[in-house]
Amino acid sequence: MKLSKNKIIVGIVILAVLAITFWWGGNAPGLQGWNIEGLKTRPGGIDDKLTAEEKMELAKELAGESSPGVEKGDEDYSSVKGMQIDQSTGKDKYLTDPVPEGKPVPIEPQNVEITDNELTCTLSVRCDTILDNIDWLDPEKIELVPEDGVIFKKQTVTFYEGESVFNLLLREMKQNQIHMEFVNTPMYNSAYIEGINNLYEFDCGELSGWMYKVNGWFPNYGCSRYQLKEGDVVEWVYTCNLGIDVDGYSALGDD
Repeated sequence: MKLSKNKIIVGIVILAVLAITFWWGGNAPGLQGWNIEGLKTRPGGIDDKLTAEEKMELAKELAGESSPGVEKGDEDYSSVKGMQIDQSTGKDKYLTDPVPEGKPVPIEPQNVEITDNELTCTLSVRCDTILDNIDWLDPEKIELVPEDGVIFKKQTVTFYEGESVFNLLLREMKQNQIHMEFVNTPMYNSAYIEGINNLYEFDCGELSGWMYKVNGWFPNYGCSRYQLKEGDVVEWVYTCNLGIDVDGYSALGDD
């Protein structure tokens, strides 16, 4: 009996050592592949799983709601440019913070008239961040990730005066037979892109999803509200860490 107890104790010690090695080696769920500082920004801090409510909040952030770390906006500048800021909330009616000085303010799609005037911009869609976090990707989706991470290579495309980033993406994906799925979010008066090329939000971790930037800037409002201009450079990128891995936020903690 004494020998059996010793074996049990030794076994427990070995298991404890293996568990500690597993955790600190970066293989523990909730840590592998993530920027720890980024995880600290989500509700509840670092844990293994996000609740449905937390996932909804992350979806809202990717859809256009401002988040901690986003470049601070200028209320006076935004008001002069046409944003109607509610003084009690510091946001407009669609919960959008003021934009930084020099950046375009959101244009509501219902107020836009699209003309026949053809203009050009560049568009690209890529998911190369997944290649750096492949262990987190849904195994059934591995074959959907291009070897170079490029789904739609950067190229000049045509759009019509008055169109939004969303209008452009929808048409180009359809014309090039690339899958795209979206949902309208009335609260933010914009479409939210759920999936492109069958790669969806949360497919590569709990903080993953699609984001867009124009001329190097990640707008703090949805793609249906960004009105295109001649020569714009539009990029859709897949983030595995709520924008941190694609330079989607300024330094965390900045106000």
